[in-house]
Amino acid sequence: MAHETTDRGALITIEGIDGAGKSTQVDRLAELLTQRGHRVLCTREPGATPLGREIRRLLLETELALTPDAELMLFVADRAEHVARVIAPALAAGTIVLCDRFSDSTIAYQGYGRERDVERVRRWDADSRSGITPDLTLLLDCPVSEGARRRQRETDRYQALDRAFHERVRAGFLRLAAAAPERVVVIDSTAAPEIVSARVLSATLERLGARP
Repeated sequence: MAHETTDRGALITIEGIDGAGKSTQVDRLAELLTQRGHRVLCTREPGATPLGREIRRLLLETELALTPDAELMLFVADRAEHVARVIAPALAAGTIVLCDRFSDSTIAYQGYGRERDVERVRRWDADSRSGITPDLTLLLDCPVSEGARRRQRETDRYQALDRAFHERVRAGFLRLAAAAPERVVVIDSTAAPEIVSARVLSATLERLGARP
């Protein structure tokens, strides 16, 4: 029997290094929550709005050289537009929003990965979110070597960066998780997809049930 739809929305972000299995788990979680009667919206960063799609092209799909500060500003611009036009309205309508990458990715990649001032990245990110924070973050964790094996080929400029960059990103994600255990649940994504999916669903339902 389907459960009743939630009275108010929730923002659930799915994070992890490239190749961790985020897209697969977002799709599966959306299917399982919908079966339980929840209204669900799947979205992603960057690229969920018309402006975001142009920003995504500049960030990931062109050979245009960008400075680290220019990259950060583009990600922040994407998030500001995304929050205003997609996430905030969906939450106000009582929808569960599943977002493939959000603030933690910006901090992990632009802060830890690029070896920039992490606190400065945090401040820029905070300004872009208009006070919205995730109700739950699911960090799908796997070794960098496993993520690279799953990808098999490089498809954007970030995936093509060296292993040391991706090791810093993974370490950054784990530091963020350790600093916010009340929000971030770390899930070993090296397990079979159905096992990962069960753990993702369990953590999500537990958080939705615990909300006031």
